[in-house]
Amino acid sequence: MLIDIVIKIFERDLNKLKEEIAAYKDESNLWIIDKAVSNCPGNLCLHLVGNLNHFIGAELGGTGYIRQRDLEFSLKDVPREELLRQVDETMDIVENTLKKLTPQDLQKEYRRRVFEDHMTTGYFLVHLTSHLAYHLGQINYHRRLLDSK
Repeated sequence: MLIDIVIKIFERDLNKLKEEIAAYKDESNLWIIDKAVSNCPGNLCLHLVGNLNHFIGAELGGTGYIRQRDLEFSLKDVPREELLRQVDETMDIVENTLKKLTPQDLQKEYRRRVFEDHMTTGYFLVHLTSHLAYHLGQINYHRRLLDSK
């Protein structure tokens, strides 16, 4: 049951991510940093794609994805269509990987780092949904504040 809920949340929020990226009137505004805003929507989109491809695709699904986290924040001017394509691919990977998990898989221990607190895979998946929602909110505020200029 939790898997079905998590899949629906990821699908909903990744579709909303696509809507937010597509809603920018000026594509170049995806890369604006202003005052205390240190991450632009383009980089947040790349970060979310990298995060989900790493933790769900590679770690849980064995896709072979190699994360380059530094590039998630340093690449600039990636075309909007490329960002949207990457989100679509990530949606497929997330759904296909999560559909293969069993209730027993959700109860297994999951550790991101060796000395980190113990958690279950189910707990970590819920954490990943909130991480996506957090950055999605940042992108929404950025668009409403800085794309209207």
